[in-house]
Amino acid sequence: MSVRNQPDPAAVGTLLRHVLELLDGDVAAVYEEQGMAEYRPRFSPVVRALVAQGPLSVRDLAEAIGVTHSAASQTAAQMARAGLVTHTPDPLDARRRLVALTAEARSLLPRIEAEWEATAAAMAELDAELSMPLGELLAEVAQAVGRRPFRERVAAARRTA
Repeated sequence: MSVRNQPDPAAVGTLLRHVLELLDGDVAAVYEEQGMAEYRPRFSPVVRALVAQGPLSVRDLAEAIGVTHSAASQTAAQMARAGLVTHTPDPLDARRRLVALTAEARSLLPRIEAEWEATAAAMAELDAELSMPLGELLAEVAQAVGRRPFRERVAAARRTA
């Protein structure tokens, strides 16, 4: 893509989505090349959390991977449709259901882990070309917006304009 076809840097939301599409799209293509067409990059944090902690409620899963309950629920539902997780009753609380890896997901773990490591190495290479590591910058942005939500910043800018 030429520089002329890049999103306007002032359109930050569009630019963020564009960068995410570029990165996630290429990682998804790698999974497809590896024979895992149903597997999505967004599944890896869930898989890693479930491997490390065992079955989790959606609330605990959301906390473990740092997303909203809604995002974790949607990802778990996509993974269930792909045959990678199940939802089973929590033996300690019948009102809750636990997300657990299926045997199919466990059989893919060596390939998932290898691709995770390759993706991390590729990200390190990309980071070396940037003025600061992308992950650090995004974490810094998330912290700043956590301190003062963007809607407050927009409202303040409107008042001063």
